[in-house]
Amino acid sequence: MNIRRSAAAVAAVAVLGGAAAPAMAASPAPTPSQALPSGLYGTADPTYDGVWRQSLALLAQHTAGVKPADKAVDWLTGQQCASGAFAPFRAEPAKPCDAKTMTDTNQTAAAVQALTALGGHDAVVTKAVTWLKSVQNKDGGWGYVAGGASDANSTSVVVGALAAAGEKPAAVTKDGKSPADALLKLALPCAQGGAFAFQPDKSGKLAANADATAAGVVGLLGKGLVTSAGAQTEAVCEDARTPAQAAANGAAYLAKTMAKDGHLTSAMPGATPQPDYGNTADAVVALAAQGGAAQAAKPLAWLEKNSAGWAKQSGPAAYAQLVFAAHTAGTDPRHFGGQDLVAGLNATGPAPQAAETKGAEKDKKKDDDAPFGVWWFVGVCLVAGIGAGFLISGRKGRTK
Repeated sequence: MNIRRSAAAVAAVAVLGGAAAPAMAASPAPTPSQALPSGLYGTADPTYDGVWRQSLALLAQHTAGVKPADKAVDWLTGQQCASGAFAPFRAEPAKPCDAKTMTDTNQTAAAVQALTALGGHDAVVTKAVTWLKSVQNKDGGWGYVAGGASDANSTSVVVGALAAAGEKPAAVTKDGKSPADALLKLALPCAQGGAFAFQPDKSGKLAANADATAAGVVGLLGKGLVTSAGAQTEAVCEDARTPAQAAANGAAYLAKTMAKDGHLTSAMPGATPQPDYGNTADAVVALAAQGGAAQAAKPLAWLEKNSAGWAKQSGPAAYAQLVFAAHTAGTDPRHFGGQDLVAGLNATGPAPQAAETKGAEKDKKKDDDAPFGVWWFVGVCLVAGIGAGFLISGRKGRTK
């Protein structure tokens, strides 16, 4: 799930007749004379994705065993509004949020997943989860903005937040409808591949969408951005009578779509189709979570071979998506096709605490591994110092 999807969700809200999309210009953005916060990951304009990319970066670091810098975590918690929702970027966190402050479910749900994993932020998480529950739609799902029509991606990322926070997503209902009910309404039959649609179009028809399918699979499994591989099974499309079968159908669609080239393709109107690295990473997570690591082997290998340039250009969220894919598929993110994803991610923001700690531990190990240990060396120096005084004057005469 990448932030391009979130931007697409905003546009889709307006196009498909849901709640009005938020006025993008209303959100404060950094100006050329305004430096980005030192705790923020990435150097691109954070107006629409600040909290998203920060949350993914911190969650990926935690997943890789790295402790983020305190100021990076503080920046994230400082973006929360009094309502509990998160804005993508608040240039002045001390200033209360108002009606013009753009908040959304995706940024809020991502922040919940990151802060829950890091621990120690129960009050922030509780307020955020309470807000998410308050904006659940009557069909059981969520839209990108509060009141917007439900979509597969937003519903999935909120499910991940609920699960991370210790909630049972199936028990979080509105008018008797759960998140699974909303996702099942977006699932296509096997005659259409078993994929998921992002949202119905104006006429109510569903169109297969690979990114929404990856999200739908993970959401129906009750998983979040970080998950482990499921039991080894073959994804076969059958009549979706249960959420589990609908998830399997979605996985079958993804596997078939990537069978030839090993990746998903982005086909923007009027543009030449290009490999879609971010959605391919999401698909790896979905395939491995639903049917085991072997199901994701081909797209994972493609990412290992081809994603380095994309990650470096795209920044922290891209590195994080690859870390999540590697983690779910059981691959070391520090040795991912010749690149160290963790080092690449760390370099996009403030140095994490763990990097400093590991350096200190390494130095200590060197001392401990010296002949007889460091304390032997200190003791020898003390003993030698007792009789060394008389030598100093003589050495002064011969050395400069």
